[in-house]
Amino acid sequence: MKVLFVCLGNICRSPTAEGVFRHKLRAAGLEDRVQVDSAGTGDWHVGKAPDSRTRQAALRRGYDLSAQRARQVEVTDFQRFDLILAMDQSNLRNLQALRPANARADLDLYLRRYELALDEVPDPYYGGEDGFEQVLDLIEQASDALLVEIKGRL
Repeated sequence: MKVLFVCLGNICRSPTAEGVFRHKLRAAGLEDRVQVDSAGTGDWHVGKAPDSRTRQAALRRGYDLSAQRARQVEVTDFQRFDLILAMDQSNLRNLQALRPANARADLDLYLRRYELALDEVPDPYYGGEDGFEQVLDLIEQASDALLVEIKGRL
């Protein structure tokens, strides 16, 4: 099973989702059975580490994002991954426009897929520290639901 998380620049929301979900897979003993990655629809931050505020907020909860580097979504991702999860409607639309006709990946909005209180993970980039904490809260909830889904598929 291969899962790709996608946001705009791949420095806040999607690397958080990747790190949190990797942690949950490790705890469940499924790390070797599920491949996880993240990417952005934009190319502004390619090769850069996640935003320092993102890394700090994640580390306070035990998630180490320091090894991650931003990359941009590629058309080949639609063949390589089974599930591509967008953080918001704008990125979902960008992915739908990029998606080739022969795509095998299931494409969805991360929070909406699991019917959480919000449909979108808000972008914390221009806000304060509370925004990064909210992103973690939402992604932890969605990651628990995704783990249940994945266990049902394996």
